[in-house]
Amino acid sequence: MRTVNLPDGEPVPVLGQGTWRMGESNADRAAEVKALQHGIDLGLTLIDTAEMYGEGGAEQVIREAMQGRRDELFLVSKVYPHNASRSGVREACERSLKRLNTDRIDLYLLHWRQSNDIAQALHGFEDLVEAGMIRHFGVSNFDLADTQEWCDLAGGDRLATNQVLYNLMRRWPEGDLLPWCRERNIPLMAYTPLEPATSRVAAVLEPVAQRHDASVAQIALAWVLAQPGVIAIPKASNSKHVEENIAALEIELTPDDHAELDRAFPPPDGPSPMEMN
Repeated sequence: MRTVNLPDGEPVPVLGQGTWRMGESNADRAAEVKALQHGIDLGLTLIDTAEMYGEGGAEQVIREAMQGRRDELFLVSKVYPHNASRSGVREACERSLKRLNTDRIDLYLLHWRQSNDIAQALHGFEDLVEAGMIRHFGVSNFDLADTQEWCDLAGGDRLATNQVLYNLMRRWPEGDLLPWCRERNIPLMAYTPLEPATSRVAAVLEPVAQRHDASVAQIALAWVLAQPGVIAIPKASNSKHVEENIAALEIELTPDDHAELDRAFPPPDGPSPMEMN
């Protein structure tokens, strides 16, 4: 598994497993657990979740999937902004740890910005690091101005990552956020790296996919994985999808492929508004 380094030098996989929309239905629980376990077996040891996902249900799915294998994993979770006071962060983390049945979260993120007082969340994260409840902290859905504001706070320079919407069709981070992060060795974590395919997207990606004997989704994921300093966290709800995601690691897009994709989905020529979903 290829890795990218966090700012402190710790390597983490460039491809992980997302869990958005997991834990919402008991009928899907067994399949979700099986998919996560299959991913772990194949080396997808970074798993991303949030207290928002299924209102804690996704964390419970992970708990079941990782039984006896906690030390193999790099767990990422996120705190709601309305829980992001100094004391609220700790209480939310305690609930997540209980749902996950673990004593630590490897990377804990503020899910999005809602308050002007982001220092409260930062102080809460520092308390959690000191208590051994989390190992690293970061943010999610922060544009460049918000990220710079965070890093300018005392202790904010320990930012481990910014998790944002980024894929071939949503290239806004390339305007300013991604170059800024690369200069500081802060990896960007891309959620929804597989944008739902439209007929236009499929028409563009299909010729590239045929050249690589791959699917359209695999080409879209391979493109994200080709970006330096980026971690992709696609969700896979079944074992076949897990295997398809892992196979995207082996796809080496050529310069001609990249040029063709750039013509169809051009990068921004300057700072662009942040996108979320």
